[in-house]
Amino acid sequence: MASVILEKNRKKRLEQTHPWVYAGEVASVEGHPEEGGLVEVLNHQGRFLATGYYNPASQIRVRIVSQGKLAAMDTEFFVERFTGCLHHRERFLPGADAYRLVYGEADFLPGLIVDRFGDVLVVQLLTLGMDKRRSEIVEALVQVMAPRGIYERSDVSVRELEGLEQTTGVLYGECPRHVTVSENELQLIVDIEEGQKTGYFFDQRENRASIAPLMQGWGGRSGITRQEVQAEDGSVQLLPVNKSGKPVTFPYWDGATVLECFSHTGSFTLHACKYGAKKVTCLDVSAHAIESAKANVELNGFSERVEFVVDDAFQYLRNQVKGLEERAERATATGADPVKPGAKTDTSKPMTAGGGRTWDVVILDPPAFAKTKSAVAGACRGYKDINLHGMKLVNEGGYLVTASCSYHMQPDLFLETIADAAKDAGKVLRLVEWRAAGKDHPQILGVNEGHYLKFAIFEVRSKK
Repeated sequence: MASVILEKNRKKRLEQTHPWVYAGEVASVEGHPEEGGLVEVLNHQGRFLATGYYNPASQIRVRIVSQGKLAAMDTEFFVERFTGCLHHRERFLPGADAYRLVYGEADFLPGLIVDRFGDVLVVQLLTLGMDKRRSEIVEALVQVMAPRGIYERSDVSVRELEGLEQTTGVLYGECPRHVTVSENELQLIVDIEEGQKTGYFFDQRENRASIAPLMQGWGGRSGITRQEVQAEDGSVQLLPVNKSGKPVTFPYWDGATVLECFSHTGSFTLHACKYGAKKVTCLDVSAHAIESAKANVELNGFSERVEFVVDDAFQYLRNQVKGLEERAERATATGADPVKPGAKTDTSKPMTAGGGRTWDVVILDPPAFAKTKSAVAGACRGYKDINLHGMKLVNEGGYLVTASCSYHMQPDLFLETIADAAKDAGKVLRLVEWRAAGKDHPQILGVNEGHYLKFAIFEVRSKK
């Protein structure tokens, strides 16, 4: 087997189980390694460090697949690895029929993603080393998982960095475009052909469940309290009663009003309804995404409590804030008209700004704003913008649920950006939840690239 010799003065990341060897760390290559083939990685003294697959066209020259010596990445190799992946998911997600089965480097299979949607698997082959072993991967998945079908979604630009074209299609069996799976006792329709990434984002599973405590306990703000009411038969029942003393029959009287931005398939909307939300506004800029969300809401019987909006989240949030500010100005009706000095605000005229709505809970789960290190500055502006306007729309003492899936947006910077937004918004934030990706997205200690997802829940209060 060919060998890759590393530079003497490199950082000792490989010894700390980091799975990548960059081109700049390679001092020399001995033998004639096949593109995508296995090589042994040695330090400058010739001591064996690990085995990985090699691509001279990639900046990540070697991706490690074994800390020991490995003769081949054959079907038997993949069967062993997939079996381990399955055991991990069965231990931490017992009874689940949908999850990330293989999470690349974190499952010791760099360049390979496999998502399970019931009896259908969706595969991404991101690197040359994995692409060349397509048939072995499919054969091993069939042996371990016995799926009805395997569909490839290798339609990602990162393949081009490996000298590969983007590709999609059926690899095995029957693959219906839409499959229905369950998550936290909810039903979800997933579009494996046209949905984002592989069709669904499993990494927020536990985070979506964590919003449960936010969804009830709001009835008192409307003057609704539980009181003893005497029924016609003389029995006494404890019922919700409004300010007028009349029993409230709406079953979700104690529920929160919720805004979900960047909804995609409406996953947070579904969980909000499941946990008792009174009314949810589900927003996405994509009409296709909103149609998917509608289908999922209808499937779970939540249609009466959900309204759908197709709009740009940035603009929508700004419009709501402008409406709030105009309403506040008109409520006083004493300030001078900035256009006509000396004149009073004419409250008889229609408001110029739309919106002005507020919610008990605002959820922001945007796509990655920083896909490269050079995009971080722009991403900070984007995250600050949506969080600033989002927290302004949270009712006093309500909650802002916010996330970032940009790896380059490190946790400290993400929290600093939100703190800056709170300062400008005149808000005090109290952190009540801080989470990362779910258990089917494990993280290798020392591999910071796997620590991409930040998820936080803040209580929002005004400074005054």
